[in-house]
Amino acid sequence: MPEPEPAPSPAPASPPVAEPTVEGLCEPRFHAVREAFEANFRTREELGAAVTVQVHGETVVDLWGGWADAARTRPWERDTVVNVWSTTKGVTALCAHVLVDRGLLDLDAPVASYWPEFAAAGKEKLPVRHLLSHRAGLAGLREPLSLAEFYDWEVTTARLAATEPWWEPGTRSGYHAMTYGFLVGEVIRRVTGKLPGAFLRDEVTGPLGIDFTIGLPEEDAARAAELVHPRASTAGEQAAVFAQLEPAARAALANPLVGAAQANSPEWRAAEVPAANGHGTARAVAQLYGIFAGRGRSGERRILSEAAAERAREGQGPGRDLVLGAGFAHDTECALGLWLSGANASYGPNPRAFGHDGFGGSCGLADPESGVSVGYVMNRMGPRIADDPRKMALVEAVYAAL
Repeated sequence: MPEPEPAPSPAPASPPVAEPTVEGLCEPRFHAVREAFEANFRTREELGAAVTVQVHGETVVDLWGGWADAARTRPWERDTVVNVWSTTKGVTALCAHVLVDRGLLDLDAPVASYWPEFAAAGKEKLPVRHLLSHRAGLAGLREPLSLAEFYDWEVTTARLAATEPWWEPGTRSGYHAMTYGFLVGEVIRRVTGKLPGAFLRDEVTGPLGIDFTIGLPEEDAARAAELVHPRASTAGEQAAVFAQLEPAARAALANPLVGAAQANSPEWRAAEVPAANGHGTARAVAQLYGIFAGRGRSGERRILSEAAAERAREGQGPGRDLVLGAGFAHDTECALGLWLSGANASYGPNPRAFGHDGFGGSCGLADPESGVSVGYVMNRMGPRIADDPRKMALVEAVYAAL
């Protein structure tokens, strides 16, 4: 009789995924922040992330952990940078407020007094403050742009200058998801001769040694985290969401449509998109928003006068945002380039705290009353434009420790 064949060996078990290592500084008083940060990895599908908290300019939390890539081959390091999407908008607003503070820019002057071509299509009287507060009616272009055109500063700003507003400027707020940076940024360029990224480097981040750029220099590409998009929605789900939106909102969110794949590309990183392609560490975000929290000061250096820092959080009128309204069950209020915490406590229990979220989860927070600033960055994007559960858990833990 033939010998029986040996039983096949069991397939080797897949190695368990290692628990992410969390490193960095956390003062004992803020241990709840570390617990919330670690819980994000265990229960909220965090991949790689960092959080920094400053109180009156002193760093009390500076943590990082997880992986910088989807394949989990690169650990998140102390100096890992990542695209923070619309958290960039608060930084671009900071540049505009520096110019206002220096008397070079008037929030109530017509945009066309700095950018003459902008007077087209009935916009000759539209004031600068409407650009900062998403009330300009230019949430998107009426004709689609290709990505190549979108990355071309001259092409995009010329198209915006010629565009007719979707609604009467000043009457309501509608989130200018991608156009915001070109609109505010072109005013910065007309006043200073510099694109926002260069102005930021020369006037703020360079002198202060802050690790944040608009776009990403080629030499920093090796330390950039890979963005990972949230679960793809089905065509039916997308259609259901878009059916709730007015035409201006559809243009704002899909013209052009960008996500993680585009943001990981060399073309995106080489472009200047001051609404959405800021790259930095959580530490850098906390430092930049800390200028607002410090009433214009960063350490011993004054970047804004107290009056200018206070002006940045002047509410421009609450209401249901034309673009974001379908995703929020509450009214919101934009200040001059940032959002107020309000009754929803998006930036903590102080309704006059303010900040900005980035698509998928990141956040910068400033609370002058408590002296708190927070930077939170990550690479696994959630589905929300704002108030991601990971960010909210961290903010709640910060305020519980104060």
